[in-house]
Amino acid sequence: MKYAFFGTPEFAATILKKLIGAGYVPALVVTAPDKPVGRKQVLTPPPTKIVAQKYDIPVWQPEKLKIPDSRFQIQNSKLFVVAAYGKILPKEILEIPEHGCLNVHPSLLPRWRGPSPIQYAILSGDDQTGTTIMLMDAGIDHGPILEFRIQKIENRNLIELSKILAERGAQLLIDILPKWVRGEMQPIEQDHPRATYSKIIKKEDGKIDWTKDAAHIERMARAFYPWPSAYTFWRDAGKEKMLKIIDAEAVSDEQTHAKENLRIGTAFMLRGILTVRCGFGALMIRGLQLEGGSEVSTKDFLNGHHNFIGNVLQSQLS
Repeated sequence: MKYAFFGTPEFAATILKKLIGAGYVPALVVTAPDKPVGRKQVLTPPPTKIVAQKYDIPVWQPEKLKIPDSRFQIQNSKLFVVAAYGKILPKEILEIPEHGCLNVHPSLLPRWRGPSPIQYAILSGDDQTGTTIMLMDAGIDHGPILEFRIQKIENRNLIELSKILAERGAQLLIDILPKWVRGEMQPIEQDHPRATYSKIIKKEDGKIDWTKDAAHIERMARAFYPWPSAYTFWRDAGKEKMLKIIDAEAVSDEQTHAKENLRIGTAFMLRGILTVRCGFGALMIRGLQLEGGSEVSTKDFLNGHHNFIGNVLQSQLS
């Protein structure tokens, strides 16, 4: 069956690789244009383009999808598969393929529609999330559902959970595509009144407010890794530096051995582990990254910064 694959980030690349491995090689991969990355602004292709080129699959990188250009490029495809493409597909594009447009969405729809469902599921403290295959319509993650799989979140971070959900999504597609094309599946309408929405994550979303409870800050560290990260600021030798929290665990006030008298944001040692006082409870930090440096264990960090304990971390630059 001739189909086109729409997707951009690593989540989509994981799905694309698994589909190809199962014999579902797309006739075309549609992805975002190459973008400058890093301090040197090196023009970098999206992960799906790299996969497509490895298998000699044609790639199309339009700045904007529109008719008639889009129809000229993809009119022969019988199905579109969409996974984190990053752009809204206009109604006239959705109407092109005979078998519709199937979207792999990393949440249990209708919960967490929108661009950042995995981050929001972690940040909100959801016990579980999942992957949903839906038939796209003109709404945002609004179409009827073909199939879904539940996944426990546990203490996974964004990268770990994304990989699992992408692999689950690819397997779901592999399982249902033959039945869908043969007309043996009936999509089920979403329970729209129960819908919740995620928003685009911005850099400032990662800024830690130490007056919040430790459990929330710990979820921030998992939801925002590796970008924008959960970050704070520390004044070192008169210079303020950003400090990213990579790996952390929330503990209650009872577990901090009467450290409630410490000022909020103060760094102290608890059972040999770097810990920061929060509005409720405290955050035990096992991994971090100082501005300009690499990710390190807190033990290695403290070995190089003996004056850190007792400092008060700030939510923003002064």
